[in-house]
Amino acid sequence: LWNSRDYDKAAQSLLNKLIRSNLVNTTNQVEVLQRDPNSPLYSVKSFEELRLKPQLLQGVYAMGFNRPSKIQENALPMMLAEPPQNLIAQSQSGTGKTAAFVLAMLSHVDPNNKFPQALCVSPTYELALQTGKVIEQMGKHYSEVKLVYAIRGNKLQRGTQLQEQVVIGTPGTMLDWCLKFKFIDPKKIKVFVLDEADVMIATQGHQDQSIRIQRMLPKQCQMLLFSATFEETVWNFAQRIVPDPNIIKLKREEETLDTIKQYYVLCNSKEEKFMALCNIYGAITIAQAMIFCHTRKTAGWLAGELSREGHQVALLSGEMQVEQRAAVIDRFRDGKEKVLVTTNVCARGIDVEQVSVVINFDLPVDRDGNPDNETYLHRIGRTGRFGKRGLAINMVDSRFSMNVLNKIQDHFNKKIEKLDTDDLDEIEKIAG
Repeated sequence: LWNSRDYDKAAQSLLNKLIRSNLVNTTNQVEVLQRDPNSPLYSVKSFEELRLKPQLLQGVYAMGFNRPSKIQENALPMMLAEPPQNLIAQSQSGTGKTAAFVLAMLSHVDPNNKFPQALCVSPTYELALQTGKVIEQMGKHYSEVKLVYAIRGNKLQRGTQLQEQVVIGTPGTMLDWCLKFKFIDPKKIKVFVLDEADVMIATQGHQDQSIRIQRMLPKQCQMLLFSATFEETVWNFAQRIVPDPNIIKLKREEETLDTIKQYYVLCNSKEEKFMALCNIYGAITIAQAMIFCHTRKTAGWLAGELSREGHQVALLSGEMQVEQRAAVIDRFRDGKEKVLVTTNVCARGIDVEQVSVVINFDLPVDRDGNPDNETYLHRIGRTGRFGKRGLAINMVDSRFSMNVLNKIQDHFNKKIEKLDTDDLDEIEKIAG
């Protein structure tokens, strides 16, 4: 079954979908590797160039897409080509990939044929529902095309002949519908989409189920696979699912620490750290801040203490349902709370433009107590985004945490200055 890390991956992915009101404006370079170097490769700058069905073009505009995102510019011509081409694409959340493969699915199905022609497999029930929402929005003006969910709770009568052209679901149920119940005739499928492959393969069974579905599909079926990351395991899996692929990768943007000023504050106890925090916060109340703690217990305690001091505080913690987390982040993003106290689980993927201060109430360490450099970068990277200046303050309360800080400095080859929290003018100057 799930271990907690895999669940976190799926939950994080869902959270990103819930809190993204618009596309991330990525400056990442797109790298395109083509299967057939002789075929003319082109990218599009407008949706009109794609010669979409008018009712789909209407759907695209109704969703607020004015022009294709980076990934869409390159992926859509391949996905919509005749004959359709297979694709493995790497793109993180918020790049418009779901809209891209939904467009491909809706473009390739024939509304006059009342049987499944496009399958999309997602790692969890919630992620399947999110993709379903995009299909419903995009197909709003294309009502002849219908959608059905192949998910645990959706029990159909044996012998049912599906009329819907698009089926979206989780690997186990999708496999049963193809194999055991014969609700779907795999030989009639034109498009197979495997979304969130990195989350998918974290669950052992899903990998095998996806491969078994793929093996039943016809040779000419278009295979599209998406993943936010491309470790070797994901890559091996992708190549088993997608024959002769075109490949699109987003080159990673170098995460830079140059726009972020980093300091540390020396304390002797948790209580002293709290006092120092209040001093710092008194000087920078204009800004929105994220404060990271190592455990839920500390995060809960700190949020309570800050509230008692009269601060507007939001608490984000791992045991919350994903929808609850999304609601907290939305409130914080709207400025209803100025401070967000959270644990590591929630550090990834939260982009709030107005965060200008990140405070590590506890320094990030892994299970063995070693410095977790990647998490440190992720945490302080919540500030100084979009070219703005940011401020990161680290609370040090023991020899152990000083040692962790020194190792982080060495790793990033960047000196972290000491800050005297009694010197409020200095803090105001920094924060200003």
